[in-house]
Amino acid sequence: MDLPQEATHQKLYVEERRAAILSMLRQNSSVQVSEIAETFGVSRVTARADLDALERDGKLRRTHGGAVSLSKTLTVSIQDARVNVNVGAKRAIGVAASALVSDGDSILVDSGTTALEFVRALGGKSGVTVVTDDFTIADFVDRSMPAMNVIMLGGRLRKGHRYTCGPMALSALRMLHPDKAFVVPTSFVPGRGFMTNYQAMAELKQAFLSCAETTVALLDYAKVGASGLMRFGSLEDVDTVVADSDPEGLLAAEAADCDARLVIASPEA
Repeated sequence: MDLPQEATHQKLYVEERRAAILSMLRQNSSVQVSEIAETFGVSRVTARADLDALERDGKLRRTHGGAVSLSKTLTVSIQDARVNVNVGAKRAIGVAASALVSDGDSILVDSGTTALEFVRALGGKSGVTVVTDDFTIADFVDRSMPAMNVIMLGGRLRKGHRYTCGPMALSALRMLHPDKAFVVPTSFVPGRGFMTNYQAMAELKQAFLSCAETTVALLDYAKVGASGLMRFGSLEDVDTVVADSDPEGLLAAEAADCDARLVIASPEA
């Protein structure tokens, strides 16, 4: 059945506006909801709907208050700057790790872009409760996953990083016993262990390793042998490591010694 002429014009206008939004992203690498609303004379609700639709089509990546271009290099804040770094590896890890989550699970999720890709991959789950210190992850679940619940850890917000840490976050963890914890190291140093660079985060990640029934580390191979100042744990502290590759067999060798399971994620098609 043919659409009425008015409806056809409206559909064309929506498509033209979304094409123009993508053009703005190509020029500036990021765009804000308020900027879209002002430029096109639409409400912020409409602007958010445009960005959500474009994200579903794989055209951009939503961030708090706007979106970033997929063709640009990732940072979410400090994170938003990393959202496109090794994105294929992170997505593959996220998909593989999502298979470890069952409907109704309670899961503790670390901060960072690998953790965000993992949460994105949980879209088909229901009744899952996500406990996290990461505002970006909590916001994504709140906006995009109506069948899932969120518990935010309290504490001090680290400027520019969008996660909480410190004594209040640690105190909240002592009250919780999730089914599974998913931890994201800054790096893994063979023979030494999981590393990060910030003392309060090292303390929080260490607590993540000991509070759940099952613990999983999410590790893209680019982090193996990378720099990291503070050790917060080792493969002995986790049940499973999900990585995108292990070309030199370093992870496999240490995982075998520590009786940890190594899962190598299949690359994206």
